[in-house]
Amino acid sequence: MRKILVTGGTGFIGSHLSEALAKKGYKVRVFDRYNPNYNLGNLTNSKYKSKIDFLFGDIRDYDSVFKAVKNCDIIFHLAALIGIPYSYHSPSAYIKTNIEGTYNILEAAKNLKTKKIFITSSSEVYGSAKYLPIDEEHPLQPQSPYSASKISADNLSISYFNSFDLPVNILRPFNTYGPRQSQRAIIPTLIKQILKIKKKKGKISVGNIHPKREFNFVDDVCAAFLKAMKLKKYGQIINIGNGYDISIKQLINILSLIMNKKVEIEISKERKRPKKSEVKRLLSSTKKIKKLLNWKPKYSKHKGLIAGLKKTIEWNIKSDNIFAKKYIL
Repeated sequence: MRKILVTGGTGFIGSHLSEALAKKGYKVRVFDRYNPNYNLGNLTNSKYKSKIDFLFGDIRDYDSVFKAVKNCDIIFHLAALIGIPYSYHSPSAYIKTNIEGTYNILEAAKNLKTKKIFITSSSEVYGSAKYLPIDEEHPLQPQSPYSASKISADNLSISYFNSFDLPVNILRPFNTYGPRQSQRAIIPTLIKQILKIKKKKGKISVGNIHPKREFNFVDDVCAAFLKAMKLKKYGQIINIGNGYDISIKQLINILSLIMNKKVEIEISKERKRPKKSEVKRLLSSTKKIKKLLNWKPKYSKHKGLIAGLKKTIEWNIKSDNIFAKKYIL
């Protein structure tokens, strides 16, 4: 049985992917940032915890990355700084983690002759859409230091394919949501604020409500990652998306209906991106992923979004018992 490395494996997508791999019987090694208490993050209470080999270090340190990659056949590289707002304050942190960290993975994989490497990208690399839907040939636009760091990491990865025949592919998920997601993301932020509304009506604070995004449930994204392991082509860039988008305002309306609360929107300047940095619309073309991976999302279109949001709300309630008795789905 092949051994698979998941960097950032205790994070949001990484923890779901690690569990999905362990469930299928793969030998899984999770590499995540060192902490003195060996906190397992989102895998702390996982029933698959005993089936996973945990290794802690620093993605920015080649020696610890080399140790993590050793004896692994496949790599899913998800370790990254992902918060866009913080990238405005500390671009250097994103350069060191997202670019140098990816270099360490690529270099270790090259030296250890790893069989397959999957680099996790972001739809933010496309910036505001120049045409729709956005396919893999769409121009890359660095509208934030975060997106610039991901563009650089992606290009570095393709350079290793071209220069060294490294068996690398890039998986590019569009906005992903679901249980365990950080409060920095829009959906859990909205859910938490709506849950805190004590009566039937209340205010929530948001930034720009006009941008449009497609939202992909985390189980679907992980299913695409698993299908990608069968790929025999390399140097590929593959969008992971369902091809259905809504505005942030529409998202708020949907959540308020599901949660039976009337919501008054309060615009916060602090939550807004700089004008030239705002990405107005992200909507994926699904042609390539259907052709190469024969993948279809289970949580698709409006009906699928409702189902995924309900599961996400339920998880948020369970993780915050103070509101559990005051809310009925």
